[in-house]
Order: sequence, then C-alpha cells, then structure tokens
Amino acid sequence: MLNRVILMGRLTADPDYRTTQSGAAFARFRLAVERDYQNPQGERQTDFLDVIAWRSTADFVSKYFHKGQLVAVQGSIQVSSYTDREGNKRRSWDIVADQVYFAEGKRDSGYQQNNFDYSRYDRMTPPPAQNQQSPYGEPAGSYSNGDEGDFAPVADDDLPF
Repeated sequence: MLNRVILMGRLTADPDYRTTQSGAAFARFRLAVERDYQNPQGERQTDFLDVIAWRSTADFVSKYFHKGQLVAVQGSIQVSSYTDREGNKRRSWDIVADQVYFAEGKRDSGYQQNNFDYSRYDRMTPPPAQNQQSPYGEPAGSYSNGDEGDFAPVADDDLPF
C-alpha cells in the first residue's frame, strides 16, 4: 500500500506545540494550499489542511516556522473517527508530517539580518560571516578557489539546526 503526501503552502497561524501525557511532543498547524486549477476569472481555490508533527519534527516546526511562512510538508494521511458532543459520528483527516522543509529564503519571508543585501546570493545560501575566524585560522569567507561565483560560504551559526 502507498500513502504519501507532499504539500507546499503557507501556515495560517503559528504552530501549536504541546506534549501528550506520556511526554511525546507534537505540533499542530494548518496549511493554506492553493489548487492548480483556475476558474475562468483566474481565481484559485485554497484548501486548508490540518497537519500534525511528532517528536523532533514537532520541536523543529515549533522553533523555526511561523504564521505566513511558505513550507513544504512530506508525510501521510491519517483518518480518525470520533463521536462529537451531540453523539454524532465524525471523521477527520490529518496530514502526519514526516519531514517539514523551508520553502522560501530568508529574504522572501521578510527576514533581514544586519541589513545585509541578500539579492546577490542564492535564496537558500546565507551571507558570509563577518569578522569571524574559521577553524583553520583565516577569516570566515576569505578563502577562494575560484569556484564560488556569487555564492557565500555557509557559516555553522546560520544553520537552523
């Protein structure tokens, strides 16, 4: 059997981070995902999908993702049945996230660090570290092998994990 889902959308609110009674961490969030189809007026419909992430994925999501951010989610669909307060049987569909990814660069999400101009760099590459020493003694970002082009070296303190 195959049950895989890959989605890209924007968070409608900050993730809701909690723990179960047994101590397992989970984060719930909702993604607004546009459909590919456009009506004759050029408008697209949007689906609002509930996502749940568990344990370390929940920690990652709650720490680094916020309302309005574009994210990609890979996971599976889980269907739950329950009885509501009026005694009616209900079903709910959730996306259980295995992986959650950044789907836009820092500058696209409105993030600016030290007024650095991100426009010359690739969307996912952080700017060169300034006034820091590399483990090899030279200033970070000062090496050159002629292959960097417009890309900056990645500094460990810029990584989200």
